[in-house]
Amino acid sequence: MNQEEIKKILPHRDHMLLIDEAELREGKAYGKKTIRGDEFFLQGHFPGNPVVPGVILCEILGQSACVLLSAEGEGKTPFFTGLDKVRFKNSVRPGDVFETECTLLKHKGPFYWAEGKGYVNGKLCVSAEFSFALIKE
Repeated sequence: MNQEEIKKILPHRDHMLLIDEAELREGKAYGKKTIRGDEFFLQGHFPGNPVVPGVILCEILGQSACVLLSAEGEGKTPFFTGLDKVRFKNSVRPGDVFETECTLLKHKGPFYWAEGKGYVNGKLCVSAEFSFALIKE
């Protein structure tokens, strides 16, 4: 999926749609984000040594996971409800292609639990378990 196709699933727009492309394969969601260096979240984080903030990496994981719910999520907004076991292993910087792999663990009603990992060049940068709710507004 390209960004236009992703916009049919996620309500994020402009600077907050953080995945460039995504695909579903064998029950897993895979996403990609090329860090160009001009993103809003790199301004001031850190001057002369830009590093993607951890919270942004978690948001990219969450957006990637929502691709798994394209059928269930129609007309609903995904809201983070929790982040657990978040671990940062390596930094992500301008010029990197951040690649995600996310799997749904379970769901009950509007609540979903997932796990995700993010890599640059096959090197683990972040791992997390997280939950979110699909809410019709």
